[in-house]
Amino acid sequence: MTSDVAAALEPTLAWRAILNRIAAAAKAANRESLPQLVAVSKLQDWAAVEPVLQAGQRVFGENRVQEAKGRWGDQRLTWPGLELRLIGPLQTNKAREALEFFDVIETLDRDRLAETIAREVAKGAPLPRLYVQVNTGEEPQKAGIAPREVDAFLARLRRDYDLHPQGLMCIPPAADLPGPHFALTAKLAERNGLTALSMGMSGDFETAIRFGATSVRVGSALFGARA
Repeated sequence: MTSDVAAALEPTLAWRAILNRIAAAAKAANRESLPQLVAVSKLQDWAAVEPVLQAGQRVFGENRVQEAKGRWGDQRLTWPGLELRLIGPLQTNKAREALEFFDVIETLDRDRLAETIAREVAKGAPLPRLYVQVNTGEEPQKAGIAPREVDAFLARLRRDYDLHPQGLMCIPPAADLPGPHFALTAKLAERNGLTALSMGMSGDFETAIRFGATSVRVGSALFGARA
């Protein structure tokens, strides 16, 4: 086997292993449906991304609008069923591009961004599915709505901007046990009638599944360390 073939097989094998782990975690939690795998392709070489795409993965997460357009712009028509999710912070001056390019935006986190999205939609921009990012650890360096503000923020989105998020997203503090953060996010979602939970990454997605994640964002465990 040549080194090129071996390199192509490695992410495919990792992808299948992660799908098996997702299925096992869902079974252990008595889940009736499997959480969706969001393959985090940000900062990855196309040589690592293409094998899992060819193997059947269709949902990918990206951090930045321009990087995502550079990687995926020529691929949208090539791969039927491709779904792209913005999982990084969104600047208001990139909102129109993001609305036109992504199928899901997981990082709605402030009124100014909501106002910009609503204005662009009124001008004819498409409206992707939306998630509100919750800063469960209230870390100052991290984006997201503080848990105590989530109820009021969601009410404003619905009332003032006619925006109706599908779910919540969170990234627990690296130093904390993730379970309590996932439990809090799930509680906030249930209280506000939201059904989707984007929770869990490479190191904790099985825990997130136990707490109700409907999608998990896996990058390094799938593709290896980023460049």
